[in-house]
Formats: sequence, C-alpha cells, structure tokens
Amino acid sequence: MKKETLATAKGFVSPSPLSQAVRVGNLIFISGQIPVDSSTLKVVSAEFSVQARAVLENIKGIVEAAGISIHNVVKTTVFLTDMTRFQEMNEIYREYFPVAPPARTCVGVKELPRNAQIEIEAIAVWEDPYPAKA
Repeated sequence: MKKETLATAKGFVSPSPLSQAVRVGNLIFISGQIPVDSSTLKVVSAEFSVQARAVLENIKGIVEAAGISIHNVVKTTVFLTDMTRFQEMNEIYREYFPVAPPARTCVGVKELPRNAQIEIEAIAVWEDPYPAKA
C-alpha cells in the first residue's frame, strides 16, 4: 500500500520530525494534537476547556482537509496531565462526537510537550466520495 503524508494549516504544524497525518489505504493516522498555536509555538490558553477544544478543532481541521468529516474518526487516544479533568474532557468531547463516538482510550500522563494539559491522537477512515462504479 502507498503511504501518503498529509498536512494542513488547520491542525498543529509541529517543528518536530513527524507527519501531521499519514494516509495508508483508507486509514488516516493523525499525530497527537496539542493546543499550541503553530506560529508562536505557545499553548493557546492556560484554561483546560480552551485547550481541549483547540485540540479537537485541530483534529476536525485535519480530517476536513483530507476531504472527510470528524465523524469518520474511528479511534482516539486522549492524554491528560490531570485525570480530575476527565469529566470536563468528556463533556467537551461529546460536543464533537455527539452520536456514535469513536473507540477511545484515555491515559493519565506526567507531562506533555509545551506544558499542554491535553493531547489527542486519532485514526479516521477515509471514504472516497466518488467510488468507482462496478
């Protein structure tokens, strides 16, 4: 299978040696998104809710740039530096995935890059909007 890297300004553009997203077959693997402004490389806010929404907006922007929707996300892994934020994260997450949410793992971690409080990686299924007709 062919491996294709994807990049968009609608997600965090990291200076680290990684691809923002990689498409292999009909799967898109999205690197962990942190709530950092790509131009300043600073966390967007100290407020957890702002950080969580920024990360989910990054994921939404990446899948939309690939020509699909956030509803094509089938798996996420959430990393939190403070597990007492779990319920708050769930409430915000539900705004983005109100019906049939993706499979998910949530892990408490000691720290994240740039002192972010949350990071989310995702896997989405890419569906050709113009499939070949038999």
